[in-house]
Amino acid sequence: MKLPRQFFAPLAIGAPAPLRDLPVRLERMIHFVPPHNDKVRSKVADLAGQVDVLLGNLEDAVPVDSKLDARRGFIELAKSVEFKSTGLWTRVNALNSPWALDDITEVVGAVGNRVDVIMLPKVDGPWDIHYLDQLLAQLEARHHLKKPILIHAILETAQGVNNVEAIATASPRMHGMSLGPADLAASRAMKTTRVGGGHPDYKVLADAQGGSLRDASQQDLWHYTIAKMVDACAAAGIKPFYGPFGDFSDQAGCEAQFRNAFLMGCVGAWSLHPSQIDIAKTVFSPDPAEVAFARRIVEAMPDGAGAVMIDGKMQDDATWKQAKVLLDLAKLVAAKDPEAGKRYGL
Repeated sequence: MKLPRQFFAPLAIGAPAPLRDLPVRLERMIHFVPPHNDKVRSKVADLAGQVDVLLGNLEDAVPVDSKLDARRGFIELAKSVEFKSTGLWTRVNALNSPWALDDITEVVGAVGNRVDVIMLPKVDGPWDIHYLDQLLAQLEARHHLKKPILIHAILETAQGVNNVEAIATASPRMHGMSLGPADLAASRAMKTTRVGGGHPDYKVLADAQGGSLRDASQQDLWHYTIAKMVDACAAAGIKPFYGPFGDFSDQAGCEAQFRNAFLMGCVGAWSLHPSQIDIAKTVFSPDPAEVAFARRIVEAMPDGAGAVMIDGKMQDDATWKQAKVLLDLAKLVAAKDPEAGKRYGL
């Protein structure tokens, strides 16, 4: 057992000290790009100004014969593009793959000083995080990195869901977690081929009323897992994210799924297609009317103590905390998007 006082100690001589707190950054969407695709890679400089996080994907959706090209392509774009306030991440291949070790060692060795987060797929338990944690410390020391690279886990196996609390607290490098619905569905033997979103056959029926047609309501396949992930992340002080929504043609469905995740506590989602960037921007930015009401609560209760009535509704310390969540997010959005700041009156 690692003692609490050792939790924030560097795991290699010469490695940078782990962060005590996560950087305060806007991360409404993690936009995936395939670095082995020259056409897509040529657009990264423009995309970097449109998204909060840009991720070079080395894993799923990259053909086996393009794995090395994807790794080289990511290193090239990391060196050539100025990302400024946009986060730069990469998703490496799973630890049980033949590419993972080289993904990690080559990326950190070449552009580790520019990479903010490594996304690790198919995390089964804290042991996967411990391995990557130690390896990153050794590589940071070897290559004289000044800041630690954070780890983001994808929750996409039944074992990972079962161990979600232990994963969340496995290392001070933990940035957050994302739901990986496709692989999770396979791991659970769920009967769906959809990547995220609902399923028309997952529903409840209204009570029978004689011979009349019964109303049906489609339910959310991922509600339980998202809620469990959000609780684990909130307790550990890290960030929960919804993952991919695979039907690019269903923008309304994508928006609904993202909004459910946002309301439950997720801070962002993956965007796999440029059409999903604006959806994520809209959904994971607070509504101006909600921000205006939150500001009224805080102005009426500057110290968060006591209780007041606003528009006939009681507000107390609990709603003051809720209002602070909305206002803090609105300030982050306004710093990135001046037009949004005007809508918020900030």
